[in-house]
Amino acid sequence: MGKLLEKIKGPQDLKSLTEPELEALAKEIRELLLQTVSQTGGHLAPNLGVVELTLALHAVFDSPRDQIVWDVGHQAYVHKMVTGRWNRFETLRQYNGLSGFPKPEESIHDVFGTGHSSTSISAAVGLAKARDLKGEKHKVIAVIGDGSMTGGMAFEALNHLGQLQTDLIVVLNDNEMSISKNVGALSRYLTRLKLSPRLRRIKAEVEDMLHRIPRVGKVTVQYLRKLEDALNYLVIPGMLFEDLGITYVGPIDGHNITDLKESFTHVKDLNKPVLVHVLTVKGKGYPLAEINPQRFHGTGPFHVSTGRKADTSKTVTYTEVVGKTLVNLGKQDQRIIAVTAAMADGTGLLEFAKQIPERFIDVGIAEEHAVTMAAGLAKKGFRPVVCIYSTFLQRAYDQILHDVCLQKLPVLFLLDRAGLVGPDGPTHHGVFDLSYLRHIPNLTIMAPKDEAELKDMIYTALHHDGPVAIRYPKRDGMGTRFDTPYQQLTIGRGETVRIGEKVALIAIGSMVRTALEAARCLETQGISCTVVNARFVKPLDEALLYQLAATHDHLITIEENAAAGGFGSAVLEYLNGRDLPKLSVKILGIPDQFIPHGSNDQLLRRCGLDAEGIVEAVLGLDLPLTCMSARI
Repeated sequence: MGKLLEKIKGPQDLKSLTEPELEALAKEIRELLLQTVSQTGGHLAPNLGVVELTLALHAVFDSPRDQIVWDVGHQAYVHKMVTGRWNRFETLRQYNGLSGFPKPEESIHDVFGTGHSSTSISAAVGLAKARDLKGEKHKVIAVIGDGSMTGGMAFEALNHLGQLQTDLIVVLNDNEMSISKNVGALSRYLTRLKLSPRLRRIKAEVEDMLHRIPRVGKVTVQYLRKLEDALNYLVIPGMLFEDLGITYVGPIDGHNITDLKESFTHVKDLNKPVLVHVLTVKGKGYPLAEINPQRFHGTGPFHVSTGRKADTSKTVTYTEVVGKTLVNLGKQDQRIIAVTAAMADGTGLLEFAKQIPERFIDVGIAEEHAVTMAAGLAKKGFRPVVCIYSTFLQRAYDQILHDVCLQKLPVLFLLDRAGLVGPDGPTHHGVFDLSYLRHIPNLTIMAPKDEAELKDMIYTALHHDGPVAIRYPKRDGMGTRFDTPYQQLTIGRGETVRIGEKVALIAIGSMVRTALEAARCLETQGISCTVVNARFVKPLDEALLYQLAATHDHLITIEENAAAGGFGSAVLEYLNGRDLPKLSVKILGIPDQFIPHGSNDQLLRRCGLDAEGIVEAVLGLDLPLTCMSARI
């Protein structure tokens, strides 16, 4: 551990460090980031890029009195280190360890919980307004990345901020925009002039003096302001913010602690809306991440020397299956268009973008726009495939309902990372999609038991005249071939994968394999279970359900989704009112709580959704021992 970092008990300790010491501390922090994230996985490149920015913020402002909101929060690792958590940093993203995102329960310095993008300015406006109403005097700072500025919510908040004219600082961390040296130098010079207290005072005095000159004074002031604005438009890339009523400062070198501290010190005294534009390099200090920041944006464990993943598993993931399937089908059908919201890599669409670029659309972090735009494409005869993580699709609920399903448009939603997603934790678990989609009319919902079935479901959905959602987990699959013919499934038809007696395990998606494992374990104890792959959450296979209910005493539904309002609820709704007095139905799913971060195995066990948990649920039933089960 670095000598300087060991002395940092909280952000107040940064204030006594000299700038050379802060630069040395930045080096120590980067070493700890590499050492830890290479072991635990996490968001490496974003955090390497904000080391100096974070140190400067905490050196100038007074957290937790001054409140810092981190957009998305995946770049808050350095913030965690300097707010007293560096000595627990090796527990990052581990069960019962530090969260990979700001978490108020974890520290008073995490003023607002984040995990989804484009929310920081809205939250900060709320905090600032509350401060004003309570007559308090502290500062509120929102740190937002340039990618998050593609989300419409950020601009809604900026518009409101300009209207309120309250004291709030927005720090725009720009790791994409380049600016020529000459323009950059002039812009920095003008920024220093704008921030200079002495020159601001002189400017105010001159304007006041001119206003006192009869007839020409007011006109002269207006002319000088227009001249100043014209110059700003030529050399400063922030006049959009100025037009919104927000003072623009920058761009500033985000790796120059001296410049950062000087700018934040001046901005601290402005007492009005300010946007500070900071230029950083994503992956700074680790050459492999600087060259390929996307690869190290969110990463699993890796070898620092080579950058290669520590996990050498060659099993194809569900995400990779989606990518290859869409390329294959996209070449056959010119109507297929792949749509993503700034997650081309994460949703497996990079190869589609490379091979069929004219039918690949990345809208940025704008899920609502992605869905309604897809509706427009479908209206004109295309077959858009919207690939979005389950947790992020929550943002587009109204668009799914109103713009797609109400018009029964053939949009295919592919929900990646459905179910528990391990170390990313509660902000990213995709455990609500079955519940928030199931009640929407006209929508067909599927979940595959394996990758081969996922291929067939995509093929089936693209031949269905209406909207379809397919959800699948963040898991390695069992392996599949891509040279086999696609099979069109019958909508609303499940399959029985194992025949037993008395107890039927009705599983959906990722839980089918687990249910089979549990059934094999129960078989050794003399308990025979039928196992069903439901395939469809909507429409249900009502004939199969009725048959199971009529021939078994106990039905157990199993889903990697919230138990409330999900697949099991659909089964109960169907069985309600049927004349089945001896039947018992039990729902196994995610309990009514936000599940923390940890490994998938740990979290599934916590929720009773591993094979052992299913076995325990069956053993808890009132049933006699039966014969050994037959297989099909």
